[in-house]
Amino acid sequence: MKVDWLIVGSGFTGATLAEQIATQLDQKVLVVEKRDHIGGNSYDCYDEHGILVHKYGSHTFHTNSSMVWNYLSRFTEWRPYFHEVRVVVDGKKVPVPFNLNSIYALFPQKYAEKLEELLIQHFGFNVKVPILKLRESASGELSFLADYIYQNVFYKYTMKHWQLDPEQLDKSVTARVPVYISRDNRYFQDKYQGLPKHGYTPLFGRMLKHPNIRLLLNTDYHEIMDQIEFKRMIYTGPIDAYFNYMHGELPYRTLRFEFENLDQEYHQEVGTVNYGLEYDYTRVLEQKHLTGQKSPKTTISYVYPEEYIAGKTDPYYPIPRDENKERYKLYQAEAEKIKDKVLFAGRLGDYKYYNMDQAVARALTLFKDTILGEESK
Repeated sequence: MKVDWLIVGSGFTGATLAEQIATQLDQKVLVVEKRDHIGGNSYDCYDEHGILVHKYGSHTFHTNSSMVWNYLSRFTEWRPYFHEVRVVVDGKKVPVPFNLNSIYALFPQKYAEKLEELLIQHFGFNVKVPILKLRESASGELSFLADYIYQNVFYKYTMKHWQLDPEQLDKSVTARVPVYISRDNRYFQDKYQGLPKHGYTPLFGRMLKHPNIRLLLNTDYHEIMDQIEFKRMIYTGPIDAYFNYMHGELPYRTLRFEFENLDQEYHQEVGTVNYGLEYDYTRVLEQKHLTGQKSPKTTISYVYPEEYIAGKTDPYYPIPRDENKERYKLYQAEAEKIKDKVLFAGRLGDYKYYNMDQAVARALTLFKDTILGEESK
């Protein structure tokens, strides 16, 4: 088989680049996917009970980028949806990011009023404060609150999810879920929020439905390298695996999911409930809240964080630490040597903790600035 591009991986990065190359450059693309489905970790499907589930954890789409939203809107209608998450603290389910409503749910009225007043005095209203910053700058009653939130919301969850203290991770990790001085219970405040109206898998199907795109599922790209003639490759898998771990393995965390179908309309009040060290799982997901599907039954999934073992489990989360960034730079230098032949992108290829919209933005920018730029020379 002869193609212009070989793309390894059919998630948001691979699908976006395949679509852009096929439509904008009118070039032939072969997308190779080792799993039996398209969409990467954003894949969704109907289970045996007829419930639409996200196989690899809940995926709620949110972005402030008009470019990304408008691009994906070419391939789907959207179901408006504002994600809400609860965390179990002292036996109560309270909003996370931890906000003023969380305070009033956990503390006596008078004390909650005092804490609210102090927070607004020190930081203002409708402000997001990273927990580590709150701990560093707080004093008196706010110091107590900062320690309480840290221990009950951040420390317990982070230790279980990452097997590291929050201080051992890059500050960008704890900044993803700040303390929000607001009464807004939404998990995200992005301009655009929603889910593909008919699911993520049909969205990917439309992206890849082009006469210039061919797709191979259940295929390790190594198995076909001697059968394919191509000019360039885009690799969205783990960059350390591509180079056969020549500089050592980059660490990741992985997840295990256990699904359970229940003979009731809903199991919990929101799509995601987080749990601390008292439980083996980090959260319970119920996608019917996200999809809006009507059914007398529901399917939930328990999410268990686990150690990643190269070649045996799937890498989910690059671990953002300085030492890991330094090792990634060694692989980045190797990638630079072969950039005329192979481009790396995506959460695994870039070793970056991308959200879905960031993965799409990265792919669109890579196409425009690098691929299209080179073609026009």
